[in-house]
Amino acid sequence: MPSVDRPARLVVVVGTGTEVGKTWSSCRLLEHARSQQLRVAARKPVQSFAADSTAPTDADQLAAATGEPVESVCPRHRWYPVAMAPPMAAEVLAKPVLLLDALTEEIRWPAGIDLGLVETVGGLRSPIAHDGDSRDLVRRIEPDEVLLVADAGLGTINAVRLATEALAFAKVTTLLNRFDADNELHRRNREWLEVRDCLRVIVDPCAF
Repeated sequence: MPSVDRPARLVVVVGTGTEVGKTWSSCRLLEHARSQQLRVAARKPVQSFAADSTAPTDADQLAAATGEPVESVCPRHRWYPVAMAPPMAAEVLAKPVLLLDALTEEIRWPAGIDLGLVETVGGLRSPIAHDGDSRDLVRRIEPDEVLLVADAGLGTINAVRLATEALAFAKVTTLLNRFDADNELHRRNREWLEVRDCLRVIVDPCAF
């Protein structure tokens, strides 16, 4: 994603599935970077959510973490109040077809950003547009690094292997979210991924 205002470090955050903690992890990473006096910005190209939810949206949380206006994080016309994948939500709401080109073109960065973070939706292969999924968006953006967020418990090894194979073209770090050092399964999952699969694994987003 060539740009004269491309951040010094451009990161895309993806997940092995829905509700694995992408937004929580993104916010912690951004807050940590700000505490180190780095200039940060976050972008959520599109978001969908339950219409009756009173919880802050992903864009709201990312804006709070960076200090940006929420509309800079995710343009209002890319908010879809239906709890489905964005292209499905667009169809339900009778909105225009959602295309990857449009999403990537709308990602704009202020000058002088040290850390720019793009958060995707759902799991890695979840549709983010009618013509592509989050992996396709990663290809378009061409980030410096990808942070893959996964649960630490049952099913982790399978989910991480599938996702990292799909991201073979990128530099990937896996974050085992909700990791409990006292949990034997969590410890064994981490060791398996690091030792047998030779993956870079962290358990704290601030270590990224």
